[in-house]
Amino acid sequence: MSDHFSDKPFPRLALIGAAALIAFTMLAAAGSRLTAIGATELPSAEPVSSVDLRFADLPDGSVRVTAAADARVVEVLPPGSGGFVRGVLRGLNRDRKLRGIGPEAPYRLTRWRDGRLSLSDSATGTRIDLEPFGPDNFEAFAAMLRSESRPN
Repeated sequence: MSDHFSDKPFPRLALIGAAALIAFTMLAAAGSRLTAIGATELPSAEPVSSVDLRFADLPDGSVRVTAAADARVVEVLPPGSGGFVRGVLRGLNRDRKLRGIGPEAPYRLTRWRDGRLSLSDSATGTRIDLEPFGPDNFEAFAAMLRSESRPN
């Protein structure tokens, strides 16, 4: 017995089958996206409450959250806290930067009638539904909406 592999070529039928499977998968995915057959979509709900927010990094590492309408401080995230909020904003800000959009436009935090909560970028149209990220991360944004609706 030798330690090297045989010089037999890979079975041609197996290669053709693998290529056919890949092609079928790509066509099925494209067909589903174009026709919406097999696609899952959340039913539309109407907004119950929303607030336009601006987020600003402070020199000490805090993040100040203000209402866009009147610049009232909604919340201040101390350094080292609010990891999920910071991560979401980092992604949205990166998208703005890639598109050459500045930080002027606010983000809209919306609670929907069915209980969902989303954060939308008014500059790019990107919307992030927050409940799939778990109750603690959902609550980080829900607290901002509750805080904004309380009178000072």
